[in-house]
Amino acid sequence: MGLGRLCLLLLSLVGVAVQAAPMGPDEARHLLNRTGFGATLEEIERYGRMERRDAIDRLLSTTVTVAQTPIPETSLHYVSPRLFRSAGDEEKKALHRQQFQAGAELRAWWVGEMISTPSPLTEKMTLFWHNHFTSSLEKVKSSALMAHQNVLLRRHALGNFATLLHEISRDPAMLVYLDGANSRRGQPNENFAREVMELFTLGEGHYREQDIKEASRAFTGWSIDPESGEFKWRPKIHDGNVKTVLGVSGALDGDQVLDILLRQPATAEFVVGKLWREFISPQPDAQEVNRIAGRFRASCYDIRVALRELLNSKAFWARENQGVLVKSPVDLVVGTARTFGLRSADGLPLAFVTRQLEQDLFNPPNVKGWPGGDVWINSKTLLARKQFVERLMGGNPMVAPMAESMNDMTPSLPRVRPTLALKEQFGPGSNRLDEDLRQRLVRSGESLRPDIGRWLEQVSRLGLSPEEVLLAVPPTESSTVKSSGASGVRALVLDPAYQLK
Repeated sequence: MGLGRLCLLLLSLVGVAVQAAPMGPDEARHLLNRTGFGATLEEIERYGRMERRDAIDRLLSTTVTVAQTPIPETSLHYVSPRLFRSAGDEEKKALHRQQFQAGAELRAWWVGEMISTPSPLTEKMTLFWHNHFTSSLEKVKSSALMAHQNVLLRRHALGNFATLLHEISRDPAMLVYLDGANSRRGQPNENFAREVMELFTLGEGHYREQDIKEASRAFTGWSIDPESGEFKWRPKIHDGNVKTVLGVSGALDGDQVLDILLRQPATAEFVVGKLWREFISPQPDAQEVNRIAGRFRASCYDIRVALRELLNSKAFWARENQGVLVKSPVDLVVGTARTFGLRSADGLPLAFVTRQLEQDLFNPPNVKGWPGGDVWINSKTLLARKQFVERLMGGNPMVAPMAESMNDMTPSLPRVRPTLALKEQFGPGSNRLDEDLRQRLVRSGESLRPDIGRWLEQVSRLGLSPEEVLLAVPPTESSTVKSSGASGVRALVLDPAYQLK
């Protein structure tokens, strides 16, 4: 064997040895925080002993398709629009209060599921698709329809994108949100056709206005039964005439149009680009996106294939891409709860906090969803983020954030004073929330705080430092480095570096 070939062989063997080495706590934290919410000490220890590829395979093979906690029955109760129309003034007020409570319960349930789930990646992807296939409780006005959509997103969160696209297009909440339920022959509504091209598949610049007009005719007849809230096919109002979409002509229906969109290379590139911004960095590498999109298409849109390629890429592990993503409010709130072991925490107060930080679950701001990135940080939310971690680490943590958020949600009712304890404000005569919800806020909001001393003992037992667990990049404040013990932990979570992942 020549010297050159021998050197290449030795170098390849060294490369294999390096690649097969355990990740260690720093890389484990990076992987877990990007693919979930707030890595726990146990997760960091377990995954830190694994090699990168094994860890990624484990993450992708242990996902689930259903939530481990049941959705509250109040949030699943569907109320027909006819009932609202026929109700008197007092009945309407009662129905609106019920709907408000059902929405609050639904938010609380999802936050609780994110905290306690055995598969954070499942919830991360469910949230990702919620922000991709956007619908809003504010417009849909039915917690039951939004809950069923959430179940659908979770079922396909790491499944097949093509299947998810077809099913979400028939989803009743989506049909209401994008005005497809009443689209009919001769009067097609273009909203869904426009958004399915611009925001769900192709992205801007890959279709013409005429394609939208033609596609909107194909989706006519996709509707819902107002009494049950279920999807209903209405053939009598479907436009069965010839249409031309992206150069394909025929008596196209909605499913055929979706298949045309899925055949376009731009669709895989658009979705992979969004996944890149979610998991790697704000600026995708065009060449890598094209490579991964090719694998994605070749797999017939297997979401796990795209994620495996992204997580195994050099860009994901590159030092320059660590600490470059701003934590979303859900990342910050749920991640903090998980990191400090609050696995059984009631999600209700935390759901109010995420709303105050401008990520109101089941209520994205518009059809484009939450823009994310640096937009999460502004003069209002930066202060609120700091106040959240300050209160959680000591004092009376959740009263003020909940009070402010409830004032925003119910502006027509008397304001809640954040300087008072919740139990002093929600007396028996309050019409803001029903008694059970008030009592839950009192109990959970005033008792939600971690045992920092116990957490530090666990950190020490695992041979880790608080900084290794909590920060993706070195702290920015010099005072943070000098602190230790419980005060050091508080300094770390108050450091601006804690807002990054």
